[in-house]
Amino acid sequence: MDDAAARDARLAEFAQALAARPMVPADGLLPTLHLGDDDMPWMEAGDGSALQLLHVDLNQGLWISKTRLPPGYQVPTHYHTGLVFAVTLEGAWYYRETPEAVNRPGSYLFEPAGSRHTLCTPADMPGRMVTWFAIYGANLNLDEQGQITSVIDARAALDLYRGYCDAMGLDRSKLIVVGE
Repeated sequence: MDDAAARDARLAEFAQALAARPMVPADGLLPTLHLGDDDMPWMEAGDGSALQLLHVDLNQGLWISKTRLPPGYQVPTHYHTGLVFAVTLEGAWYYRETPEAVNRPGSYLFEPAGSRHTLCTPADMPGRMVTWFAIYGANLNLDEQGQITSVIDARAALDLYRGYCDAMGLDRSKLIVVGE
């Protein structure tokens, strides 16, 4: 067999082997993970605010949570080092810097890396605000002079949440954690 014929035979054999192997496996390589609405405890801050951590990916610096805030609440001004995605589930909220853009149930908000703002809930809001956040990178919390007072990233959020749950005797066994 000459070189061209040998090459063609190898290519045909490779094509046959490739065709026999499915491009998408019949079964997923990893299982999906599910959390019900009440599967994870809320970490109460004592001022009416609370956070329910759902998923942390330490490899990507990602933390996903639901945040619950009462009427008339103001989160410290903060700066995001990474992207943030938010979906409002209940109530309303806005940024002090852009009060005309009010997030209500069903609202979607994208925050680019490098955004700086102060999250507020309306004082006359009936009930509470609940919003789902996916946060990459860190929140740099700032004082009135713009100085950093604290840094919350995926690792810090995970450590704080675990510490709270352990101290309160709350089950956190379903928390989705990637990268440990």
